[in-house]
Amino acid sequence: MTTLDQPTATAPTPVTSGDRPVRRELGVANALSHGFLLLWGLLTVLPLLWMFISSFKTNGEILADPWGLPGALHLDNWARAWTGAHIGRYFLNSLVVVTGSVSLTMLMGATAAYVFARYEFRGSQVVYYLFVGGLMFPVFLALVPLFFVVRNAGLFNTWLGLILVYAAYSLPFTVFFLTAFFRTLPTSVAEAALVDGCGHFRLFFRVMLPMARPGLISVAIFNFLSHWNQFLLPQVLLQGDDSKWMLAQGLFALSVSQGYAGDYARLFAGLSIAVLPVLAVYVAFQRQVQAGLTAGQLK
Repeated sequence: MTTLDQPTATAPTPVTSGDRPVRRELGVANALSHGFLLLWGLLTVLPLLWMFISSFKTNGEILADPWGLPGALHLDNWARAWTGAHIGRYFLNSLVVVTGSVSLTMLMGATAAYVFARYEFRGSQVVYYLFVGGLMFPVFLALVPLFFVVRNAGLFNTWLGLILVYAAYSLPFTVFFLTAFFRTLPTSVAEAALVDGCGHFRLFFRVMLPMARPGLISVAIFNFLSHWNQFLLPQVLLQGDDSKWMLAQGLFALSVSQGYAGDYARLFAGLSIAVLPVLAVYVAFQRQVQAGLTAGQLK
């Protein structure tokens, strides 16, 4: 008499600690982060898109249907803003001043940062922290003494005075960022260049600056955006003669005058002209900015 074999009960396989919960949490985190980025992108892009579309409308279309598309492209709004509101003159003024200030800032900031990063001398840390300490003081605290310093130096209501002030306020961040970037560069290349007879100045301009190109481009773009959008300093240091005004001052005057006149189409066209260089610079150098910001972490 045979007995049927009873099936042996197998123990349940223990579930490892949280493989699925970890994946689920990562999926939720990714969804939240992507949702937040999407929301942030919409909040940034939609106002700009609405501004550009409104710059091609008539005043009647803006008031009657502010969210609709224009019936025709009214390019005369841009022409009236460029010539009638003198946006073209203010645009060129800002371009000259910002080019000079960014060039001066990058030259002085890169030189100082390279010295702090590569050379050791007595008091170097003190001088470095004096530079970096400038980041703690907002421009509002120094407006009154800055006004008298610039006026007593004979630079009031001049582009040169504004260029020097722009450079002075941008140096702390420039030195702080580039010092950390220069420290990530390999020292073997600099030592090999010195052995081959390269002097210190030639080493800096011919070897180290090309190697630091991603960091230089990143800082230059940040400084460009800061100087281009600056309103308070030109408003204080450039008064009276509107032929020397910066673009932010011209847009402010245009917004006040067109608000009462009701010519909103020209106002939106002027704002679009001011925004275009910023967008063009970002689109052209976005990869260099990302490379400069991550280079110190990848090395």
